Amino acid sequence: MFERAALIHYHEIGLKGRNRSAFERRLKDNVTAAVAGITSADAERVSSRLLVRATDPRRVFELAERVADVPGVSYAAPVFVTSRELRDLNKAAMAAIAEAGPFETFAIDSRRSNTDHPVSSMEMNRIIGQHVLDETGAGVDLGDPDVTCWVEVVQGSAYVYARKVPGVGGLPVGSAGTVVALLSAGIDSPVASWRLMKRGAVVVGVHFSGRPQTDDASERHVAEIGHALEKYGGIGRIYVVPFGELQKEVSLQAPPDLRVLLYRRLMVRVAEAVAGLERAKALVTGESLGQVASQTLDNIAAVDEAATLTVLRPLIGTDKIEIIDEARAIGTYELSIQEHSDCCTLFMPRTPETHASIEQVVEGESNLDIDRMVADAVGSMSYVDLDCPAYRPPRRLPDGVGPAPFTL
Repeated sequence: MFERAALIHYHEIGLKGRNRSAFERRLKDNVTAAVAGITSADAERVSSRLLVRATDPRRVFELAERVADVPGVSYAAPVFVTSRELRDLNKAAMAAIAEAGPFETFAIDSRRSNTDHPVSSMEMNRIIGQHVLDETGAGVDLGDPDVTCWVEVVQGSAYVYARKVPGVGGLPVGSAGTVVALLSAGIDSPVASWRLMKRGAVVVGVHFSGRPQTDDASERHVAEIGHALEKYGGIGRIYVVPFGELQKEVSLQAPPDLRVLLYRRLMVRVAEAVAGLERAKALVTGESLGQVASQTLDNIAAVDEAATLTVLRPLIGTDKIEIIDEARAIGTYELSIQEHSDCCTLFMPRTPETHASIEQVVEGESNLDIDRMVADAVGSMSYVDLDCPAYRPPRRLPDGVGPAPFTL
């Protein structure tokens, strides 16, 4: 019997220079955390790859699929671990091809990372290919085979497989610092958050609820979205801010056509306060240029004037169909279309300003006690914690800030 394992290839990390080992260590730790419920083995580094051994060989495909969800992974393969002896390589190749399903043509793709192996890659292809041909009678097709069997000779062992599970790519979470995402229960902002996870950032969400003017449905939905994103290991916490009373205050004291922009400016300031607690270096929003009235270039500039941190908008040039497709792919779409009360629809003006100037919005909020409103928002927050191995929560939070009162 062969040992079973998931062999992990990465691409972008391999392009790194002197700090490559730091990215590899981060990915190794993230993979180990991700597979904790499937195998008792930790991920190990094997010559520019990672390997996770299957405690239960029957779960090797589940293991590979779980690993493939970890940002930084190019693909994961359920492999047969064997010696470098040709006799064992032949047997492992037959076992791997048998797992690939029916086929009429095949190819062997052998590679060796150790040049001390006495048989060259081309010779291994010929010998193993002849064995498979003799055993199966299938045809050889090097251009477009029904199945390819890969043989990798690495550090004293060989890894043989005929199936690959495509990974999400990108960089390992925790390699790019922390960001705070303005996270709604809608479609766009979870996708924007996911894109930052894929670039190696730890995401901390801030959700603005319409409570007490609305119910808490959006809070529960955004927590469910957080749990859907949890399998990628990139979101550590979601803060929930009851925002309804502050919106009401804005609506009573500010010009109606500027309300939405003033809500957004206040949200940015609250998110920056959270960023200070979380030692985050940037904010993230799900805005797409021109999608709604608040997302024109003029209005984006008017909102950004309230920010001191960089505001990242990974969806800015993406259309709605593309965003929906990505939401489906990452598993958040069905959650995001559930009915809920959205704080953004509270006290909406009939004719919102589409091309506000910075001078207009500064004048429009001149009657508001911004510092007190931000303090009120932060003091009323609660939070939901999620499983993210790279996340480190703040040591101290403001008085009154604690876990959310609801459970999923």
